[in-house]
Amino acid sequence: MNYSNQTDWKKVAAFLPEKFHFTSSFCPNEEWWEWKGNKIHLDTFRNPDAKAKIILFHGVGTNGRQMSTIIGGPLAKDNFEMIAIDMPLYGMSVINQKKAITYDDWVQLGSDYIDYELKRDDKAIFLYGLSAGGMETYHVACKNKKVAGIIGMTFLDQRNQQVRNETANNAFWAQWGTPLAGISCKFGMGKLKMKMSICSKMTALCNDDDCLQVLLQDKTSAGNCVPMKFIYSYMTAAPEIDPESFDICPILLTQPSKDKWTPLHLSKPFLDKISKVPVSIKTLENGSHYPIEQPALDQLHEYILEFINSNLKN
Repeated sequence: MNYSNQTDWKKVAAFLPEKFHFTSSFCPNEEWWEWKGNKIHLDTFRNPDAKAKIILFHGVGTNGRQMSTIIGGPLAKDNFEMIAIDMPLYGMSVINQKKAITYDDWVQLGSDYIDYELKRDDKAIFLYGLSAGGMETYHVACKNKKVAGIIGMTFLDQRNQQVRNETANNAFWAQWGTPLAGISCKFGMGKLKMKMSICSKMTALCNDDDCLQVLLQDKTSAGNCVPMKFIYSYMTAAPEIDPESFDICPILLTQPSKDKWTPLHLSKPFLDKISKVPVSIKTLENGSHYPIEQPALDQLHEYILEFINSNLKN
């Protein structure tokens, strides 16, 4: 299946301001990239004359097309080459491997995809990630090291109990979700799937109730089910480089001001440990966790554009 014949993303996009709507003459191309036998779906705005490529990572409640609509399209109009990846389990990507997908797979895939793009040409590569995708940009940068900058809408270290307490659906899942997922994996039930909306605070994904309901019903994004092995690996993920030693590239946090899922104080403990590279924090006024509001969307575009241009080597 392609997004061209899937309607859920169009229902979500209808809540965005009109200038963010795709048309018959302006819409991502859909490509497929084979990774370890899996068919990975890519939304692309290819541009051979671009000065840089920006690779977009979704979180555990979104997909690649939802990244393309809020920021991929706008940055493509600025003549950057844009690629939004559907990580395995989400979007249109097709899983053929027998082993359960883990968060470690996401990080390895992200690193491998950077290498794939660098074989195509030598354009500078920036990473953007929303929600869980924010920390994924950090994990991928640590593994790959060949990125010019990372931008995240939250940098959450899920090993931190406070982060678990505030991002899980309730106190039970905050305290027992990770241990139970670990036990499931230990006893051969790693492939057992659970709806992410059961254990996570998915109801805080968007502040518009109508848009939220569309997202929650979309099985390629917020309505998705994932294996216990994925949940456990995500909740216990450790970066290859500790934040105190991170010296790969500059970092930008774009923090929605009305984010009811992952407010700023949950990203700060991790980012405050980083001192060897510049770390900037910008606030997106009136923005939900998945921002569909103004001026948050225009500010997201503005701040990312400013960050990329200031970190491009002439």
